[in-house]
Amino acid sequence: VERKTRKPFARLIESKSAPATARAEYAIHSRIPAAARIDRTGDNGSESALHRLVDEALGMLTYYADPYSPWQRASNGNRNGMIRRYLPEHASLKNLTQTELDDIVTGINDTPMKLLDYHTPNEAWQEEISKLGLSSNQTSQQAKRCTYKWNPASG
Repeated sequence: VERKTRKPFARLIESKSAPATARAEYAIHSRIPAAARIDRTGDNGSESALHRLVDEALGMLTYYADPYSPWQRASNGNRNGMIRRYLPEHASLKNLTQTELDDIVTGINDTPMKLLDYHTPNEAWQEEISKLGLSSNQTSQQAKRCTYKWNPASG
């Protein structure tokens, strides 16, 4: 969840392992313009064990909330709750596709928020990207030009 715009990004992973999590985080963050990917806050679980690979490959820092301090990650908790409206906690995700997850996230990102003065997270995101002097087209071009230090396919 991007802090300023509350825009969530989500990706399906094949397991909760550290390599799978790192590949998913890399896939998400490498598509964000470098000027907008300053830092992130991670979960304290073992799935984040390879966060330094992502940090180094993308020039980001990872911070961790204090244990048993969910208020430090309130935006993530709120957005996870919104996703859970579509995918209840004990529902099987076995047949969920990335396209279906993308549709859920798009619906959330197109919902106006009082916190954003009744703009949607997508509108707030576009405004922030334009402040960086980038258009939507340039951000996708920048993602294609990104030079990788780490090959996520190699684990």
